[in-house]
Amino acid sequence: MRLSSPIYKLKRQAKLNARSNGLKLNQALHQIAISEGFQDWGHLASQYTKTTPGKEIMSRIQAGDMLLIAARPGHGKTLLALELAALSNTPERTCYVFSLDYNQRNIRNAFVCLGREINERARSLVIDTSDEICAEYIIKLLSSSSEKAVVIIDYMQLLDQKREHPPLNEQLQMLKRFAHKTGTVFIFSSQVDRTFELSSNKFPTLEDIRLPNPIDTSCFNGLVFLNEGDIKVQLATSSSEFAS
Repeated sequence: MRLSSPIYKLKRQAKLNARSNGLKLNQALHQIAISEGFQDWGHLASQYTKTTPGKEIMSRIQAGDMLLIAARPGHGKTLLALELAALSNTPERTCYVFSLDYNQRNIRNAFVCLGREINERARSLVIDTSDEICAEYIIKLLSSSSEKAVVIIDYMQLLDQKREHPPLNEQLQMLKRFAHKTGTVFIFSSQVDRTFELSSNKFPTLEDIRLPNPIDTSCFNGLVFLNEGDIKVQLATSSSEFAS
Protein backbone atom coordinates (compact mmCIF):
# COMPACT_ATOMS: atom_id res chain seq x y z
CA MET A 1 0.00 0.00 0.00
CA ARG A 2 1.49 3.33 -1.08
CA LEU A 3 1.37 6.24 1.33
CA SER A 4 -0.76 9.22 0.37
CA SER A 5 2.17 11.48 1.24
CA PRO A 6 5.87 10.95 2.02
CA ILE A 7 6.41 9.79 5.60
CA TYR A 8 8.03 13.09 6.60
CA LYS A 9 4.79 14.89 5.68
CA LEU A 10 2.68 12.39 7.62
CA LYS A 11 4.96 12.82 10.63
CA ARG A 12 4.63 16.60 10.39
CA GLN A 13 0.83 16.32 10.20
CA ALA A 14 0.83 14.06 13.26
CA LYS A 15 2.86 16.63 15.20
CA LEU A 16 0.42 19.38 14.24
CA ASN A 17 -2.54 17.18 15.23
CA ALA A 18 -0.90 16.37 18.56
CA ARG A 19 -0.41 20.05 19.37
CA SER A 20 -3.86 21.21 18.30
CA ASN A 21 -5.76 18.32 19.92
CA GLY A 22 -3.70 17.84 23.08
CA LEU A 23 -2.57 14.35 22.09
CA LYS A 24 0.64 12.48 22.70
CA LEU A 25 2.72 12.06 19.57
CA ASN A 26 2.24 8.29 19.47
CA GLN A 27 -1.55 8.78 19.61
CA ALA A 28 -1.45 11.25 16.74
CA LEU A 29 0.79 8.92 14.74
CA HIS A 30 -1.67 6.07 15.36
CA GLN A 31 -4.55 8.17 14.02
CA ILE A 32 -2.59 9.04 10.88
CA ALA A 33 -1.72 5.38 10.33
CA ILE A 34 -5.37 4.33 10.62
CA SER A 35 -6.40 6.99 8.12
CA GLU A 36 -3.77 5.63 5.72
CA GLY A 37 -5.26 2.15 6.00
CA PHE A 38 -2.66 0.59 8.31
CA GLN A 39 -3.15 -1.20 11.64
CA ASP A 40 -0.92 1.23 13.53
CA TRP A 41 2.10 3.47 12.98
CA GLY A 42 4.51 0.55 13.38
CA HIS A 43 2.75 -1.20 10.50
CA LEU A 44 2.96 1.96 8.37
CA ALA A 45 6.64 2.50 9.21
CA SER A 46 7.48 -1.10 8.35
CA GLN A 47 6.00 -0.57 4.88
CA TYR A 48 7.96 2.65 4.52
CA THR A 49 11.27 0.92 5.27
CA LYS A 50 10.58 -1.50 2.42
CA THR A 51 10.41 1.36 -0.09
CA THR A 52 13.28 3.56 1.07
CA PRO A 53 16.87 2.93 0.04
CA GLY A 54 18.22 2.89 3.60
CA LYS A 55 19.33 -0.75 3.55
CA GLU A 56 20.81 -0.42 0.09
CA ILE A 57 22.71 2.71 1.08
CA MET A 58 24.17 1.00 4.14
CA SER A 59 25.08 -2.11 2.14
CA ARG A 60 27.09 0.01 -0.31
CA ILE A 61 28.85 2.29 2.18
CA GLN A 62 32.44 1.29 2.87
CA ALA A 63 34.72 1.94 5.83
CA GLY A 64 36.06 5.49 5.79
CA ASP A 65 33.27 6.90 3.60
CA MET A 66 31.77 10.38 4.02
CA LEU A 67 28.11 10.65 2.97
CA LEU A 68 26.14 13.88 2.54
CA ILE A 69 22.32 13.89 2.79
CA ALA A 70 20.91 17.21 1.55
CA ALA A 71 17.41 18.66 1.34
CA ARG A 72 15.31 21.68 2.17
CA PRO A 73 13.87 21.77 5.72
CA GLY A 74 11.07 19.27 6.30
CA HIS A 75 11.91 16.94 3.42
CA GLY A 76 13.13 14.02 5.51
CA LYS A 77 16.92 14.35 5.58
CA THR A 78 17.14 13.89 9.35
CA LEU A 79 14.71 10.97 9.29
CA LEU A 80 16.82 9.25 6.62
CA ALA A 81 20.01 9.90 8.59
CA LEU A 82 18.42 8.43 11.72
CA GLU A 83 17.14 5.46 9.72
CA LEU A 84 20.77 4.80 8.73
CA ALA A 85 21.67 5.14 12.41
CA ALA A 86 19.06 2.53 13.31
CA LEU A 87 20.38 0.17 10.64
CA SER A 88 23.89 0.65 12.07
CA ASN A 89 22.77 -0.01 15.65
CA THR A 90 24.26 -3.49 16.09
CA PRO A 91 26.38 -5.14 18.81
CA GLU A 92 29.26 -5.32 16.33
CA ARG A 93 29.29 -1.62 15.48
CA THR A 94 28.78 1.53 17.53
CA CYS A 95 26.63 4.28 16.06
CA TYR A 96 26.94 7.88 17.21
CA VAL A 97 24.28 10.53 16.61
CA PHE A 98 25.61 14.06 17.06
CA SER A 99 22.91 16.69 16.72
CA LEU A 100 23.19 20.44 17.03
CA ASP A 101 19.60 20.85 15.86
CA TYR A 102 17.54 18.14 17.59
CA ASN A 103 17.29 17.54 21.33
CA GLN A 104 17.06 14.12 22.99
CA ARG A 105 13.25 14.11 22.87
CA ASN A 106 13.22 15.05 19.17
CA ILE A 107 15.55 12.16 18.38
CA ARG A 108 13.53 9.66 20.41
CA ASN A 109 10.35 10.81 18.63
CA ALA A 110 12.04 10.50 15.25
CA PHE A 111 12.97 6.88 15.98
CA VAL A 112 9.33 6.27 17.00
CA CYS A 113 8.20 7.72 13.67
CA LEU A 114 10.49 5.29 11.89
CA GLY A 115 9.04 2.38 13.83
CA ARG A 116 12.49 1.60 15.22
CA GLU A 117 12.99 0.17 18.68
CA ILE A 118 16.14 1.91 19.85
CA ASN A 119 17.67 1.68 23.31
CA GLU A 120 19.67 4.88 23.49
CA ARG A 121 21.37 3.65 26.66
CA ALA A 122 22.78 0.67 24.82
CA ARG A 123 26.53 0.64 24.38
CA SER A 124 26.11 0.35 20.62
CA LEU A 125 24.25 3.68 20.29
CA VAL A 126 25.43 7.04 21.59
CA ILE A 127 23.26 10.16 21.25
CA ASP A 128 25.04 13.46 21.88
CA THR A 129 23.35 16.88 21.70
CA SER A 130 26.08 18.96 23.32
CA ASP A 131 26.51 22.58 22.24
CA GLU A 132 30.26 21.88 22.01
CA ILE A 133 29.97 19.49 19.06
CA CYS A 134 32.65 20.11 16.43
CA ALA A 135 35.23 17.97 14.62
CA GLU A 136 37.72 18.07 17.49
CA TYR A 137 35.00 17.16 20.01
CA ILE A 138 33.82 14.23 17.87
CA ILE A 139 37.32 12.90 17.20
CA LYS A 140 38.24 13.09 20.87
CA LEU A 141 35.16 11.06 21.84
CA LEU A 142 35.62 8.49 19.10
CA SER A 143 39.34 8.08 19.79
CA SER A 144 38.54 6.49 23.15
CA SER A 145 37.08 3.46 21.35
CA SER A 146 38.85 0.97 19.10
CA GLU A 147 35.59 -0.08 17.40
CA LYS A 148 34.67 1.03 13.90
CA ALA A 149 31.78 3.43 14.09
CA VAL A 150 29.05 5.03 12.00
CA VAL A 151 28.61 8.70 12.88
CA ILE A 152 25.56 10.83 12.09
CA ILE A 153 26.10 14.61 12.21
CA ASP A 154 22.92 16.71 12.10
CA TYR A 155 23.60 19.03 10.60
CA MET A 156 26.84 19.93 8.83
CA GLN A 157 26.45 23.72 8.68
CA LEU A 158 26.25 24.00 12.48
CA LEU A 159 29.70 22.56 13.14
CA ASP A 160 31.30 26.01 13.01
CA GLN A 161 28.47 28.06 14.50
CA LYS A 162 30.72 29.01 17.41
CA ARG A 163 33.47 31.46 16.53
CA GLU A 164 36.06 29.52 18.50
CA HIS A 165 35.56 26.47 16.28
CA PRO A 166 37.63 26.13 13.10
CA PRO A 167 36.02 26.91 9.71
CA LEU A 168 33.72 24.21 8.36
CA ASN A 169 36.06 23.14 5.55
CA GLU A 170 38.93 22.67 8.00
CA GLN A 171 36.70 20.52 10.23
CA LEU A 172 35.57 18.39 7.29
CA GLN A 173 39.19 17.73 6.34
CA MET A 174 39.94 16.73 9.95
CA LEU A 175 37.05 14.27 9.92
CA LYS A 176 38.09 12.95 6.49
CA ARG A 177 41.61 12.18 7.75
CA PHE A 178 40.16 10.51 10.84
CA ALA A 179 37.77 8.46 8.69
CA HIS A 180 40.65 7.30 6.46
CA LYS A 181 42.76 6.39 9.47
CA THR A 182 40.11 4.54 11.48
CA GLY A 183 37.50 3.35 8.97
CA THR A 184 34.82 5.47 10.63
CA VAL A 185 31.83 6.28 8.40
CA PHE A 186 30.54 9.85 8.63
CA ILE A 187 27.01 10.73 7.49
CA PHE A 188 26.12 14.43 7.39
CA SER A 189 22.71 15.99 6.96
CA SER A 190 22.90 19.29 5.14
CA GLN A 191 20.79 22.34 4.42
CA VAL A 192 19.88 23.36 0.88
CA ASP A 193 19.53 27.00 -0.06
CA ARG A 194 15.97 28.27 -0.48
CA THR A 195 16.74 29.46 -4.02
CA PHE A 196 16.43 25.80 -5.06
CA GLU A 197 12.66 26.11 -4.62
CA LEU A 198 12.62 28.66 -7.46
CA SER A 199 14.41 26.33 -9.86
CA SER A 200 12.84 23.73 -12.14
CA ASN A 201 15.26 20.99 -11.03
CA LYS A 202 13.83 17.77 -9.62
CA PHE A 203 16.63 17.45 -7.07
CA PRO A 204 19.12 19.80 -5.43
CA THR A 205 22.77 19.61 -6.45
CA LEU A 206 26.03 20.40 -4.70
CA GLU A 207 25.67 23.96 -5.99
CA ASP A 208 22.47 24.29 -3.94
CA ILE A 209 24.13 23.43 -0.61
CA ARG A 210 23.80 26.36 1.78
CA LEU A 211 27.31 27.46 2.73
CA PRO A 212 28.59 30.69 4.30
CA ASN A 213 32.07 29.79 3.03
CA PRO A 214 33.28 27.39 0.30
CA ILE A 215 34.16 23.79 1.18
CA ASP A 216 35.94 21.04 -0.72
CA THR A 217 32.99 18.82 -1.63
CA SER A 218 35.32 16.13 -2.99
CA CYS A 219 35.69 14.92 0.60
CA PHE A 220 32.28 13.22 0.21
CA ASN A 221 32.22 9.70 -1.25
CA GLY A 222 28.43 9.64 -1.48
CA LEU A 223 25.62 12.11 -2.06
CA VAL A 224 21.91 11.77 -1.29
CA PHE A 225 19.43 14.43 -2.36
CA LEU A 226 15.77 14.45 -1.26
CA ASN A 227 12.81 16.40 -2.57
CA GLU A 228 9.05 15.88 -2.21
CA GLY A 229 9.35 12.23 -1.25
CA ASP A 230 11.84 11.34 -4.00
CA ILE A 231 15.44 10.37 -3.34
CA LYS A 232 18.50 10.53 -5.58
CA VAL A 233 21.45 8.47 -4.41
CA GLN A 234 24.96 8.83 -5.82
CA LEU A 235 27.45 6.39 -4.35
CA ALA A 236 30.86 6.00 -5.99
CA THR A 237 30.19 5.69 -9.75
CA SER A 238 26.52 4.70 -9.50
CA SER A 239 23.44 6.86 -9.37
CA SER A 240 19.86 5.88 -8.55
CA GLU A 241 16.51 7.55 -7.95
CA PHE A 242 13.84 6.22 -5.60
CA ALA A 243 10.31 7.29 -4.79
CA SER A 244 9.14 6.81 -1.21
